[in-house]
Amino acid sequence: MGNAIAWRALWVLVSLVWFCHSAWAKPPVKDQPVTLNFVNAEIETVARTVANLTQRRLVVDPRVKGTLTLNTERAVPASVAWDQLLSALRLQGYAVIETRGLFKLVPEAEAKLQGGADAVVPRLAAPNNVQVMTQIFKLNHESATQLMAVLRPLISPNNTINVTPGSNALVITDYADNLQRLARIIAALDVSGATDIDIIPLQHAVAADVVVLLQRLTEGSHNDSGFKTSIQAEPRSNAVILRSANPAKQAQVRSLIDKLDRPSSESPQGNLHVVYLKNADATKLATTLRATLTPGVPTSSVTSTGTTTAPANTGSMVQADVATNALIIQAPTPVFQQLKHVIDALDQRRAQVLVESLIVEVDASKEAQFGIQWQNLWGNAGGQIGVLGTNFGSTNNLLSISKGNGNTLPGPGLNFGLGRSINGSPVMTALANFLQSDGGSNILSKPSLLTLDNEEARIVVGKNVPFVTGQYTNNNSANGAVNPFQTVERKDVGLTLKVKPQISDSGTVKLTVFQEVSSIDSSKKTTDGLITNKRSIESNIVIADGEVVVLGGLLSDAYEDSNQQVPGLGDLPWIGRLFKSESRSRNKNNLMVFLRPVVVRDDASAQVLSHGRYKDMQQLQTDSAKPALPGLPVPNDLALPPLAP
Repeated sequence: MGNAIAWRALWVLVSLVWFCHSAWAKPPVKDQPVTLNFVNAEIETVARTVANLTQRRLVVDPRVKGTLTLNTERAVPASVAWDQLLSALRLQGYAVIETRGLFKLVPEAEAKLQGGADAVVPRLAAPNNVQVMTQIFKLNHESATQLMAVLRPLISPNNTINVTPGSNALVITDYADNLQRLARIIAALDVSGATDIDIIPLQHAVAADVVVLLQRLTEGSHNDSGFKTSIQAEPRSNAVILRSANPAKQAQVRSLIDKLDRPSSESPQGNLHVVYLKNADATKLATTLRATLTPGVPTSSVTSTGTTTAPANTGSMVQADVATNALIIQAPTPVFQQLKHVIDALDQRRAQVLVESLIVEVDASKEAQFGIQWQNLWGNAGGQIGVLGTNFGSTNNLLSISKGNGNTLPGPGLNFGLGRSINGSPVMTALANFLQSDGGSNILSKPSLLTLDNEEARIVVGKNVPFVTGQYTNNNSANGAVNPFQTVERKDVGLTLKVKPQISDSGTVKLTVFQEVSSIDSSKKTTDGLITNKRSIESNIVIADGEVVVLGGLLSDAYEDSNQQVPGLGDLPWIGRLFKSESRSRNKNNLMVFLRPVVVRDDASAQVLSHGRYKDMQQLQTDSAKPALPGLPVPNDLALPPLAP
């Protein structure tokens, strides 16, 4: 017996020397096949050898003592040898933990106090190894305190299990393979005491009536835990909300619902109805009805064929047929009756609003001018000529008229002049100008629009004027311009009226108005392009039916006084007029905009308005008619036909 033990010790020593020599000779290849044959070898020696084979850094606690027997019948990968080492150490009361790539071999009782970030596993399943780790289990249904009593016997005495009441979670520290087993047990125990909530839409029956009958049939039925079957009605989607004690009870109630949800024999078309609309738009009304059936659920869009589809799981369906302006509704009879009531209330003839606009612009301008210019010439023919007199203004003055040879004319108004002949040429020596002008213009525009309630209307009366936005010319000194071009943008210039009325129950009309009057200013021309005058108003107002309201206005009053005179002489009484020139001008412009909305609620009111305007146009054409003449054989007798009685 002694010789056998000695031979075994010698064989182990030779094996250790061979392993150490192999490690020093060249670095081990990771996960290379190895054969283990340790018999009563020191635990620290075996652990360091296997760690070296798997290229792991190992630290051994000084309290780890004893011998270990570890052998394999055939060559296995190094990773498998490492797992066998951990299992053998676990039987000896030791554990290996990992912290940032460093493995520690410690007593099992100390393993739960060691470890770093890699030791906590907040996942549903721990890694498939035998290391000591900590895992957090959050429970959804069961109480963590009650479940702790069930799991405590399944954990080794040296490891721990704790409860966090605030989050209803379990914190377990144990070997990774045991954590996997505990995770499966917890998942099997952490279930609800009843089935999930089931929503059953009804196609024919009324949910409120079916629920009353089901509650009577299932009254008093509950499972051992005391959970009672709950049945509620959801009237908006005509569905039944069901939660039973167990799946068998759930299936039983669903079977009863299927038997009760049958179409009525009184309605041959079942739950499918077609409603033809008289005034409303089918596509828009279908969108509104689907929103009432499923509040808070986005409505579907219009398809390429012009029809619309309803969202799924609503219990009802509303579809629009554009060709016939009709609604196709699939819903239980009570739901359809509610929808029909809403359709009748919305499918009404909408009132119309006639908006009359009156734009009045009055321009009053006055101008007065009085001035005397004179010159006295003396001297001999062929010699020097002296000049003495007065000239006022840069144009139309006495000097320019004298040298103009007929090209420069006196100003408008009364002109009185004197002249003399010098060297055979007439020369004007005195000029008196008297002018008083009164100008006035009255511009009246009456655009009107007839539109539906809460619908925007727009009218534009004017011209589409081009405005140059850019140009290009390639100058060539030899051939001149090559391929010149201009870019032009066209804009509407004239009268624009946009209005959106909204009739209230009290009879007032809310108007969203935009009005613009624009024109081209022909008196001012620049090289950059045309200049436009623009007056626009944008506002929201409330006005009674048939009343007139002033929307806005522009009042301008400009006065200009010009006085030119010879200093001192012009201030003399009476004769001072011979040495001065005065002009005065005053421009006054008034622009006012008035609106008058008239609500047209029926055909009679619309006919009265239309006939009145029609007769006005007939009268204007009759007044402007002219018969044919011998020199003008084409008569002007075009007129609108008379209205039918």
